Amino acid sequence: MQPVRSRLLSIVVIIGIRIAEAAPLGLPPVPVPADSPPTDAKVALGAKLFRDKRFSNTGEVSCSTCHAPEKAFTDSPLQTSEGIHHVAGTRNAPTLANAVYSKRLFWDGRSSTFEDQARHPFVNPVEMGLRDYAPIIDVVRSDPEYVVMFRDAFGIEAAAVGMTEVTQAIASFERTLVFGDSPFDRWYFGGEKQAIGEAAQRGFKVFMEDGRCVSCHTIEQNTALFTDNRFHNIGVGISRIQNDLPRLAPELLLAKARGVNIDKAVLRSGKTAEFGRFALSDTLDDLGAFKTPTLRNVALTAPYMHDGSLETLRDVIELYDNGGVTDKADRVSEYVSGGIRPLHLTEQQITDLIEFLESLTSPQFAGLVPKTAAP
Repeated sequence: MQPVRSRLLSIVVIIGIRIAEAAPLGLPPVPVPADSPPTDAKVALGAKLFRDKRFSNTGEVSCSTCHAPEKAFTDSPLQTSEGIHHVAGTRNAPTLANAVYSKRLFWDGRSSTFEDQARHPFVNPVEMGLRDYAPIIDVVRSDPEYVVMFRDAFGIEAAAVGMTEVTQAIASFERTLVFGDSPFDRWYFGGEKQAIGEAAQRGFKVFMEDGRCVSCHTIEQNTALFTDNRFHNIGVGISRIQNDLPRLAPELLLAKARGVNIDKAVLRSGKTAEFGRFALSDTLDDLGAFKTPTLRNVALTAPYMHDGSLETLRDVIELYDNGGVTDKADRVSEYVSGGIRPLHLTEQQITDLIEFLESLTSPQFAGLVPKTAAP
C-alpha cells in the first residue's frame, strides 16, 4: 500500500464523519512520523480499533465513547469522562480534532506521541479497565477480519501482531482527524469578506487586543492552531487544593520515587488531579498548569477546562476577565501564571468575542448542535 499523500484531494468517509486527508485552509501540513507513515489500510484498521468496545473490561467502552465524532470527538456535555461502569474520571475529554498538531498529549502532556497516548486508556482503572494488554492481543489475533486487516496494513500474520501495530494503526487514524476551513479561515486566510459577520469581526479584534487571547491561542501568518502547545495555570482547580498542597506535593514526589504509576497516583483523586503538569515535571512553576487547548470547534465542546467546571463560553471569558477567578470576590491563587490578570471587557466585547469563537467551527461539524453541560 502506498502512503497517504499529504495533499491528497480525495475525501474518505470514516465512522460517519467526512475526513479530509489534505491539510485544509488555515492549518499547516500534517506531521507524519518517519517510522510509521500512514496508509489507507492503516487508517481503516485504526478506525475499527478506535470503535471496538471489546478492548474494555466490560465490553461497553471504546476510544470513541469519550471521543465521539458526532460530538466533535469529545463526550460533550459530560463534565468529566465516564469509563467502565459509568464511573466518572477526573478530566474532561479534550477533542481529538487537530490533536495531530499537539506537541504533547493529555491535559498534563504526559505523552509525546499518539502511539504512546493510545496505550493509557486501555489499562486506566476508571477508563477501559484492563489489567494488561493481553485481551486486546487475543482479539486482534483471533478475529478473522482483524487478521486480514493487519496483514494488509503491516504485512504480518496474526501471531506477530502486538501493541506496537495496534497503537500505530490507531495513531494513523487519529492523524486524519484534521479540520479547518471554518468561516474564520475563509475570512482571514481566504479573503472572503462576508464569511463572518460584523460581530465576529469585532470579536476577532477583542481576541487580538483587549482580550489578549492570542497570547496563548496563537495565530500565524498563514495558519492558526489556536494553541501555543504550552502549559499554564489560569486559576481553574488550584484554589480547591491550595490548603492541601504542603501535604499533597511531597506525597506525590514520594509515590513517584517508589515507581507508582502516574495515572493511578494522580488521576484517581480529584485533588491530586489538579497538580497538572507538575505531576510530570516536579517543577513548581508547573503546579496547576494544564495544556492550552485548541479553540477550533470550541462552540461544540462544552463544558470547558481540564475539569469541565465551566459550562459555557461566557463562563470561560468571565474567568479571564476576572483575572483567574470565576467570581470577582474570590481570591486569585498565588500559583496563577503571570499573564493572567483582569481584562475589564465590556458586555459588548464579551458578546462579540463569543461570536468570533463560534466562527471557528469547521464545515464537517456545522450541523452539530452545541450541547449544554450536564448539571
